[in-house]
Amino acid sequence: MAFATIAGTTVEWYDFFIYAQAAGLVFTHLMFEPAGEQIGLMLAFASVGISFLFRPLGAFLAGHLGDRLGRRVVLVATLLLMGLATTLIGFLPTYEAVGVAAPIMLVLLRILQGISAGGEWGGAALMAVEHAPAHRRGLAGTYPQLGVPLGMLLASGVFALMTGVIAPGDAFLEWGWRVPFLLSFVLVLIGHFIRRSVDESPVFREIAERKEQASAPVAKLFRFHWPLIIAAALLFAGNNAGGYMTTGGFITAYASDADGPVALGRTEVLLAVTVAAAVWFLATLAAGFICDAIGRRRTFLIGYAWLVIMAFPLFLLVNTGDIMMLTLGLSLFSVGLGLTYGPQASWYAELFPANVRFSGVSISYALGAIVGGAFAPTIAQALLGATGTRLAVSAYLVIMFLVGSVAALVLQDKPGRPLGIDSQEDQEKYAVLRVSPRYQQQEKEVVEA
Repeated sequence: MAFATIAGTTVEWYDFFIYAQAAGLVFTHLMFEPAGEQIGLMLAFASVGISFLFRPLGAFLAGHLGDRLGRRVVLVATLLLMGLATTLIGFLPTYEAVGVAAPIMLVLLRILQGISAGGEWGGAALMAVEHAPAHRRGLAGTYPQLGVPLGMLLASGVFALMTGVIAPGDAFLEWGWRVPFLLSFVLVLIGHFIRRSVDESPVFREIAERKEQASAPVAKLFRFHWPLIIAAALLFAGNNAGGYMTTGGFITAYASDADGPVALGRTEVLLAVTVAAAVWFLATLAAGFICDAIGRRRTFLIGYAWLVIMAFPLFLLVNTGDIMMLTLGLSLFSVGLGLTYGPQASWYAELFPANVRFSGVSISYALGAIVGGAFAPTIAQALLGATGTRLAVSAYLVIMFLVGSVAALVLQDKPGRPLGIDSQEDQEKYAVLRVSPRYQQQEKEVVEA
């Protein structure tokens, strides 16, 4: 189960991240060049963000199907959709060849990626957590999370190989950028084979056997649990802003801009991002052990505190123009990303009742991605252009991390809570914010009982 979850999400997020890398390195020049360099860069980053706007659609569809038909069938479908969209990007003509049709087709395929990503994470998270024993849920929940830094590591590594070895210089813009997208077809075939061999979640099997599926899970979710959705989304928003701002496309473009303050080579910047992704992977795995020991909330708060501390030193290290300092800054920052990402799957799963859980975790995740990461690179580029200083970008990150911290403080933290359908009534009782009068009254009633 661990291998199947990690392998599938790695392939899915490799597809997603190679677009983020290509946005700053390639699409600015090949798809949006007539807009000018600065506007073209903002448009390229905006095309990254557009997919986030369609994540909720994917989350709604996948949530409904996942709560009605099962987790496994949705995981297979999302992987195939992502792989198809990514492979087709590798065949796209450029603006020079077909004009405005090129960026339009690019955006449409990016939208398909967003729909797929909106449904992917929830299914992978529940397959991992619902199979796990209660005292190891935090660790099991890191398996789908590990696919994200692994996907980033793979994406950055492949792009570094293309820019530095296989297709350096002009060859990269001519044809080399297509190879990482076309490689997705092979990876999707492997991931599809692995996912089809995975058993359905035991929690959903129990729900199906007892015919306890919600007839309209999304409607029930928003009717009874909308405050929980908002808080859970904001919990993720800070992490997602940091992830897409730094290990995503913004830092890659900022540090490799020949006319910018750093002006490092594309290949060495990609290698630095690859190292940071490896650190993110290790920190995410460690967070699984930590949150099983001290709880989800404390792990998140430690991680967000670390990110607040690192928000300003990060760009100081990047602006030295030294590749080792850039690598150090990204790696230190990635420690906080791991601590605020590793516990997310287990915490989300423990927040929502069984028969609306897929909808709950998917929609919360998708909304958090919009608030946090959708236009973080675009916002950062706009702030940098308006103020001329990276301090504005650091301040923006700090605000997002504080938002995530407040959400962590108001959400309940009940590690080890029963997840099955037999605990449905108990889940309904606790599916509220810990600071609300209703929650406090319920806590009092439970203690008295």
